Amino acid sequence: MENEAEIRKGRHCVHELSAHLVFVTKCRGNVFTEPMLTRCEEILRNVCADFECELVEFNGEHDHVHLLVGFPPKVALSTLVNSLKGVSARYLRKEYDSHVREYLWGGHFWSRSYYAGSTGGANLTTVRTYIQGQDRPTR
Repeated sequence: MENEAEIRKGRHCVHELSAHLVFVTKCRGNVFTEPMLTRCEEILRNVCADFECELVEFNGEHDHVHLLVGFPPKVALSTLVNSLKGVSARYLRKEYDSHVREYLWGGHFWSRSYYAGSTGGANLTTVRTYIQGQDRPTR
């Protein structure tokens, strides 16, 4: 717990949960333009706020986006991902319809799969060593 600024406090818990998420467009279609990425970030930030989460970092390329999301323990990551992908797909298809149709077909914006990686200041070996080093009572 080196960086106290990132530790959040709830009513009944103290937490520091974040995930690196990657969403890929359907069939790796090169859909995104700079204005679309800017709008996508705005949409994703609003969805995160609805879940009491924080979009800490966002960036993307022509066919995928990366998100760093801080979230409370009450949020199931799979539920958050489904909402992020669903809401953003709906808005982006609606607002950039003619452009999106050039690159994507079949009514899908995102690939069904996604990457989710946990993030943190310590790797598993460090955490395992810390836990093993606890002063366990002998009686």
